[in-house]
Amino acid sequence: MTTQTRRTLAAGAALLTLGIAGGALAQAPVKIGVIYPLSGNSATAGNYSKMALEVGAEVINNGDADLAKIMPLAKGGGLPGLKGAKIQLVFADNQGTPAAGQNQALRLISEEKVAALIGAYQSGITLTASAIAERHGIPFVNGESVAANLTERGFKWFFRTTPVALDFARAYSSFLKEQKAAGRKTDTIALVHENTEYGNSVASVIADQFAKDGLNISQKIAYSANSSDVQPQVLQLKEKNPDVLIFISYTSDAILYTKTMKELNWKPGIMIADNAGFNDPAFVKSLASQVEGLVNRSAFSAGKPGSVPDLFNALYKKKTGGDDLDDVSVRGLQAFLVLADALNRAGGTEPAKIQAALKATDLKADQMVAGYDGVKFDDKGQNVLAASVVTQMRAGKYVTIAPKARATHEAILPYKGW
Repeated sequence: MTTQTRRTLAAGAALLTLGIAGGALAQAPVKIGVIYPLSGNSATAGNYSKMALEVGAEVINNGDADLAKIMPLAKGGGLPGLKGAKIQLVFADNQGTPAAGQNQALRLISEEKVAALIGAYQSGITLTASAIAERHGIPFVNGESVAANLTERGFKWFFRTTPVALDFARAYSSFLKEQKAAGRKTDTIALVHENTEYGNSVASVIADQFAKDGLNISQKIAYSANSSDVQPQVLQLKEKNPDVLIFISYTSDAILYTKTMKELNWKPGIMIADNAGFNDPAFVKSLASQVEGLVNRSAFSAGKPGSVPDLFNALYKKKTGGDDLDDVSVRGLQAFLVLADALNRAGGTEPAKIQAALKATDLKADQMVAGYDGVKFDDKGQNVLAASVVTQMRAGKYVTIAPKARATHEAILPYKGW
């Protein structure tokens, strides 16, 4: 055997060894499709949620020493249950329309071959996108959409981690009862809502719950979320002058209502926002000074130093250049972490295994980045341990005012506004 032949054989053996080692180490990434409004009226909320999920994937893929003390998946190196496979997030823009959300769900399933889907922020888009996932037998985890009917369709592949409209309605009712007992006027209540799946559903649930609790909704105003002028609606409110005003609105309309109310110089004694547009970082940054004292809801509280929400918030602030997690971004992040946990326990990407793992989910409160009591799904796919708090806008940021056990501040009323 010549020297040249020996060199050739040695080189071939070395390459073969490297190939085997590389094959053993390089697990194919697990693709998760994420459908969010990355353009359109709710783009700010969608893009902040996108960054929150990216933080979650970075923690699982690369690790975080502090979080690893509490969450096993934060040790890094990917998903141990899938031999270290990394998570690859594949983002899709739903453009704020149900049709686009549906089309993107189909593309992610058929072309990107994702193992599961997350999305889609707006309830009306979640409705269509999750229907595609159901038809194809792909798990769909929803972190933000609160329309009641989403878990009433008999779906087997749909799982929702967020608290829902009934939880919020009860929280608002309890808060208003407390204010009435304290001497505040709550005799007349106006309910103003955008007219897509989200607004119609939440308004209906609030109206039903308030009726049961003896709270009088004296005025209901439905409007198009694409409205460019809400002066007629604000004039209706000014004429009736209700004691309490509850908004169910997305970002652009929340901005429009706030500016119009100031222009027409009208405000109620108590103003409540059902999160969404009034919680959007873009709204808070530009208009917080005009809604001082606004009551809202949230699933995020920073928590004690070293807690899961505190540590994730620090990572998120670093990624966003100083922004804190907010209600929407934290609920999206929590949904992702729930799905990642299920994927790890499934030990593979077969849809049925992921579905079974999601059904068996039983996460405790100390592992939550959102302020839930944990995550456990009922037979409809709803997290029965979801929870939220009531907050109030104070000097540019929301602080917790209810329930009393979790409050950091007392409520200050009447609503100040601008």
